Amino acid sequence: MIAQIPFWQRKRLDEMTPSEWESLCDGCGKCCLAKLEDEDTGDVYYTDLVCRYMDTETCGCTVYSTRLEKVPACTVLTPGTVSDYHWLPFTCAYRTLAEDRPLADWHPLRSGDPATVHQAGVSVQNRVTSEAEIPEQDWEDHIIHWIL
Repeated sequence: MIAQIPFWQRKRLDEMTPSEWESLCDGCGKCCLAKLEDEDTGDVYYTDLVCRYMDTETCGCTVYSTRLEKVPACTVLTPGTVSDYHWLPFTCAYRTLAEDRPLADWHPLRSGDPATVHQAGVSVQNRVTSEAEIPEQDWEDHIIHWIL
């Protein structure tokens, strides 16, 4: 018997159900990192600071269902906006599929285990500090270069 082709290999992003779409998130937490943009060049720099609502152990949002009320500028990816977020990390499943690349072996949809993103060292788990602890004028001191 031939195994069924997984939804992410047989559907376009805009054909996925809301549940399928949400399951693409690998739980790395990189989109929740505070980013700084150079006003002159448009270059985006990641910091090791995360949204105050991130659980830094699980890399999950503690207020996901009400995040837009608490953080109006929170990133909301849709099939139509993925390409607008040029700063998405190369490893992001949404970007990966939008660029017609295969999901990595460590992705929870492939491995069947949500911990593999952390085990592979791809997530921000235990590598970040809450933005609430650092004054905004000091954020430049927190620019990082370990994002893939």
